[in-house]
Amino acid sequence: MFSFLPSDTAEPRVVARTVGETGGELVLRRVGGDWEVISNGVFLMDTRDGASEREMVRACLAALPQGRCGIRVLIGGLGVGFSAREALDDSRVGRVRVVELEPRIIEWHHGPLAEVAGHLPRDPRCELIQADLVSWLAAPERADEPPFDAICLDIDNGPDWTVVEGNQRLYESPALESLERILAPGGTLAFWSAAPAPGFAELLEQTFCTVETIEVPARRGTPDIVYLAVRHR
Repeated sequence: MFSFLPSDTAEPRVVARTVGETGGELVLRRVGGDWEVISNGVFLMDTRDGASEREMVRACLAALPQGRCGIRVLIGGLGVGFSAREALDDSRVGRVRVVELEPRIIEWHHGPLAEVAGHLPRDPRCELIQADLVSWLAAPERADEPPFDAICLDIDNGPDWTVVEGNQRLYESPALESLERILAPGGTLAFWSAAPAPGFAELLEQTFCTVETIEVPARRGTPDIVYLAVRHR
């Protein structure tokens, strides 16, 4: 996700407007050939680039042990679908589960956003779930499911700059412990962030000893950040 409003010569056209799960207004706009998602007046994401979201997934999959196939991937945050599509395009991936809070964003992938990420709902390997990720992680049934090999999380603007109230829970110790429990040994976990969050990186190291900070050049301003952790036990 992004936290700035892009400049564009085309006039934005509102395609859909609704009340989001957190109570704010959620808007889908068309600007020229691109799409934008606005939450409560704050620009969240668009289809202009997606380089850092794709790099988050690529780095997560590349860090897995060689020879692993039928990979199970969990993605937190559907957005415009770049992360899910990147995972599905890897031949080693057998299953992708996406947990998205906003039901209308999932609905838009059946409609105006369908072509952006290659018709995700039609892919039999892709499962879209509407839920709050932190609550979903804490559900008792998670303990009975097969673990995930890779977990890629792009929720809000990252650890230190959450726009939606409650999203900061994802970046606290209880959620990190829940993530570790559903991650396979040798599995990888990645967090997207709009800015460096050294305090969160230190917290992540307390649960996952190996943490790498990856900088991805952004269209403007400072690089986006991906925090990549590996579960060794």
